[in-house]
Amino acid sequence: MNQPDTRWEVASRMLDIWWTRAAGRQAVAAAAARRTSELIELARRSSPFYRDAWRSLPKHVRLCDLPVVTKRELMSRFDEWPTDRSLARRAVDAFLADRSRIGEFFRGRYLLWKSSGTTGEPGIFAQDRQALAVYDALLAVQLQSSPAAAAFAWGLFAQGGRAALVSATGDHFASISSWLRGCRDSPWAGARAFSVASPLPELVAQLNEYRPAFLASYPTTLLLLAGEQREGRLRIAPTFVWSGGEHLSRAMRTAIEHAFRATLVDEYGASECMSIAFSCALGQLHVNADWVVLEPVDRDYQPTPPGQASHTVLLTNLANRVQPLIRYDLGDSVTLSDRRCHCGSPLPVIRLEGRRDDVLALRAADGRVVRLSPLALSTVVEDAAPSHRFQLVQTAPDRIGLRLASRVPGTRSAEGQAAREALGEYLASQALANVRVTLEAEAPMPDARSGKLHEVVTALHAAP
Repeated sequence: MNQPDTRWEVASRMLDIWWTRAAGRQAVAAAAARRTSELIELARRSSPFYRDAWRSLPKHVRLCDLPVVTKRELMSRFDEWPTDRSLARRAVDAFLADRSRIGEFFRGRYLLWKSSGTTGEPGIFAQDRQALAVYDALLAVQLQSSPAAAAFAWGLFAQGGRAALVSATGDHFASISSWLRGCRDSPWAGARAFSVASPLPELVAQLNEYRPAFLASYPTTLLLLAGEQREGRLRIAPTFVWSGGEHLSRAMRTAIEHAFRATLVDEYGASECMSIAFSCALGQLHVNADWVVLEPVDRDYQPTPPGQASHTVLLTNLANRVQPLIRYDLGDSVTLSDRRCHCGSPLPVIRLEGRRDDVLALRAADGRVVRLSPLALSTVVEDAAPSHRFQLVQTAPDRIGLRLASRVPGTRSAEGQAAREALGEYLASQALANVRVTLEAEAPMPDARSGKLHEVVTALHAAP
């Protein structure tokens, strides 16, 4: 599909989203039901994985009657999962091994994303251009229907539209891949990506020089930058701030918005589905229920009632037809609200537990406290120990414990040493060469309630 066709597809999807949501809840539910039925039919017809999993089920079946699928299952049968039989794991792995191709299309057709292993298993997800058009349309509708619309327009026309993403930039992650894809598709728009692993003073200097009108990053990183803004070291005036990838608390939102004097929009997305929910003017998360089905469930995959936090949530992505995700265990804990939002949206409201990794406050040799983004630390370890599940635990003001769980037998010692060395180099670049990293005997410990692994945590006794 060429570039003009892609823009037409996005515009068409935007119109459909507007009309559907303007018609109310019943229209949203009807659109989702129609797309769900079509996706189930496609998966049964064209995906050997689903055809085998549903072999004993009747032809006409409700979504809630289908078995739950997990990331581990799909990754172990990767070649049988896609509806496009040419999407083979060996070729995909070879493409992903080349980091110079981040944001490029695999075989000109699919954007490939890697996920982290916070639920114990890393994932690889392919998005075709039709799915990307849906994500782009959802984003555009969100911007134009939110209180951020005026701020977005002001930043676009009065401040040059310069946009900055502070993210993990070193691999084919969803955020950086989609960002670079957008930059290539719209070369006239001013946009730059900055590494979350950069030393904070260096990152501040880069942002001061670039002066973005739009700023996007993880909540913990935005909170660090908000602190720099309040102290006067960061001097930027974004009209619009976008957050995603982690839990955003009310206190974090307030601190970020006050520091930058800007509107903040929070988005709940994942490598499995780029746009699951977004925040309205009242700060409530609304599910894109015309394109996403979310089922909050307990440990036995039974529905949890509104007002009760789920053990996990099942995702059905209605936009991705090349790698169908149908009743997929996403691993997040969500609470579905039984009340309509006062903003007037027909879309359901959820409260998200999300990723809750800690910002580490470490003491340098000269006594200064240096705060590090958890996403930066996670990225360092993921690069060095790709075959291990891990957890970093701050055990003292100048000490971090590294816990590794092996997925490949016999590699723990070597990869543990590689991770320690990589962390040592990163800490030294942050003026923390004095901080010790020790390889712990304990295995990573997932959260007892959600089952999701918090990869970077601070022990209660470790605060400087």
